[in-house]
Formats: sequence, structure tokens, C-alpha cells
Amino acid sequence: MGERVDFSSNGSTGCGYLAVPAGGSGDTPGVLVLQEWWGLVDQITRTCDRLAEAGFTALAPDLYRGKEVPLTEPDEAAKEMMALEMGRAADDLSGAVDELLRRTGRPSIGVLGFCMGGGLALVLACQRPDAVAAVVPAYGVIPWPDAQPDYPAMTAAVLGHVAALDGSFTPEAASALEAELTALGRDVTFYVYPGVDHAFFNEDRPAVYDAAASTLLWGRTVAFLHAQLA
Repeated sequence: MGERVDFSSNGSTGCGYLAVPAGGSGDTPGVLVLQEWWGLVDQITRTCDRLAEAGFTALAPDLYRGKEVPLTEPDEAAKEMMALEMGRAADDLSGAVDELLRRTGRPSIGVLGFCMGGGLALVLACQRPDAVAAVVPAYGVIPWPDAQPDYPAMTAAVLGHVAALDGSFTPEAASALEAELTALGRDVTFYVYPGVDHAFFNEDRPAVYDAAASTLLWGRTVAFLHAQLA
């Protein structure tokens, strides 16, 4: 359904995977999909395809610029994540936002991110409040000291997904963030999914994948994005 595309990235060229609805991308809601620490792997491109089937134009920027880490190598994935050059990543993310705006003709987009992508989704919503109207962090983590969100700058509505057994982004951390954003006057809801662990939405990782929780996450996410981007 989708294809690899290039886009402008602050004088350089970013790349990613684009999936569009059957009728084309014009005047459709746009959603950025931000990768886990494995890179732009098949599970992320399939998520873009699913969003296109649900009526969205979905773009997943390749933040590792072609590097993919096998799902059996978490230590290598952690190294790639921590080696991510944040300035270039910010350029790629902002360039991807502009690309979606151009393709859809809409004034705003949504952002859906998983694991490190969930953290970056929050960062991007703070960096591009002019364009990001809805943000969905799924068990998001922000391990980079120089990439902390400036939450007062964010105007987007937030829908967060939290795994009850997650030691990386705990329910307690999610509750604290929800309270912080609520105090800032943001439209924010966090859901905690009982009995599941980090990355429970990734069907390519059977050790943590949970079909029932994933179905619930997906339904809530699609409904939220349609409502916020209508």
C-alpha cells in the first residue's frame, strides 16, 4: 500500500514510509508515526498501512536513515537510540510535519509514537505547536537529556497509552505527567492497560504482544485522531 519517500529536512533530505488512503492524500487527516528503537521496521510500516485503511495519510520518518536493528538485539537498539543525533532528528521530524501538511492540505496533523517514538512525539508537539494538534504516546520514553519537552509550549490534545508492568514508563510516571499537563490546561487522557508490559502493541514481539490490549489501544487511537483532526 505504501512507498518510500524523500522530503526536505532543513537543507538536507529526510526519508520515510508513506501510506495514503485509496482516494489519495488530499484533504485527509495526516498522522506521523514514530518508530521504536529498532528503526523503521515492518511493524511500523504496517501501522502506517493500517492508518491509511482508516482514512489517514500516514508518514513514518526514518530517524536512523536506513539502519534497522534485529528484534533479537535490544542492546544494539539501545546503542542506536542513544547515538541518535538530536539536531538532525529534530530537522527530520519537522520536515516530515511539513511534508504531511503539504500532501494533505490540512493546517494540522497528529503524531503517534511508540517507545522512544512516543517520547519524541511529545517533544515534537512542543516544538511544532503550530502544526501538531493531537499526540498519542504509547509507552513513551525520553532517555536523552537534551530532548526534554517544553510542555507549556504544547497546545495539542494528548492520548497516552501505558503498560501496567512497564518499568521504563511506569503508571506512576504517566500519572504525574497527566497531572502536569492537566494543570497546564491541556486536553489529556492516559489509559493504563493491566497485565501487559512495554511494547505490547508490537505483534512481531510475541514475548510482550497482547492482542486484546492492542485492539483496545488501536480503537481508542483511531477514534481520538479522527475526532481531533476532523
